[in-house]
Amino acid sequence: MSRDDICKIHKRFGELLPDALLWIEDPNTGERMRVIPGALRQRNVKVGQHIPISPGALTRFLERFEQVYSSLGKAETIIAAAAAHHRLLWIHPFLDGNGRVARLMSHAMLLEALDSGGIWSIARGLARNVHSYKSHLAQCDLSRRNDLDGRGNLSEEGLASFTCFFLETCLDQVKFMEGLVQPDRLRNRILLWTEEEIRMDALPQRAGRILEAILFRGDLPRGEVSQLLGTSDRHARRLVANLVERGIVSSKSTRAPLSLAFPAKLAHRWMPGLFPQQS
Repeated sequence: MSRDDICKIHKRFGELLPDALLWIEDPNTGERMRVIPGALRQRNVKVGQHIPISPGALTRFLERFEQVYSSLGKAETIIAAAAAHHRLLWIHPFLDGNGRVARLMSHAMLLEALDSGGIWSIARGLARNVHSYKSHLAQCDLSRRNDLDGRGNLSEEGLASFTCFFLETCLDQVKFMEGLVQPDRLRNRILLWTEEEIRMDALPQRAGRILEAILFRGDLPRGEVSQLLGTSDRHARRLVANLVERGIVSSKSTRAPLSLAFPAKLAHRWMPGLFPQQS
């Protein structure tokens, strides 16, 4: 939640982008500007109907942001994640990429608070509800309407509504992933894919036994593979090497136990609906 860490998120994300995506154009003047990964903006901007604070005020507002959101308890962090998400976007610290930084920050906040292991992400839920997401954020930008709408400059009602939307989106993603990783269903999808690959000679025979064993146990010691398959150690090593080379299983070293790698290229088969399928 610190200024340095928020800038670091922007820097690490921006450095992975091709140069063509690091240029933006002023819609009014047509001027092209380069986005420097990790650098706070040095000019005034307008985002839709919202005019963020001046560049000179960014440091002061980010210090206040850290003060408010960095030392909360677990329950407070979960509830405040939505408010922090909007407030960072309202500050708009970077020339471009603020939405991505806010979503990564929110993911990191919930990852730490809930110890979820990253099995679900608020970013996916927001991406699937873009219209509602942007509409709620716009409502949060509105000025306080009356004495019943909070005590600050911005609408508390709008922020409360966005918080409900944000938390409901979190719950939706938790339920989606819970259904997706039900052991029996996951096992059937993976083994069905394995059988198809074996029939096409894309995987060695008996590969399914290794994957099934890992699914039930969480990992599989390499020394037990030959006994599991009823083959020689040499044959077992070749089969494991094939699975590792294809990115299907992985291990921390050549002696460490094997675990499923869940490669992204197989997500549409193993974890249907998780990502849009590439054409």
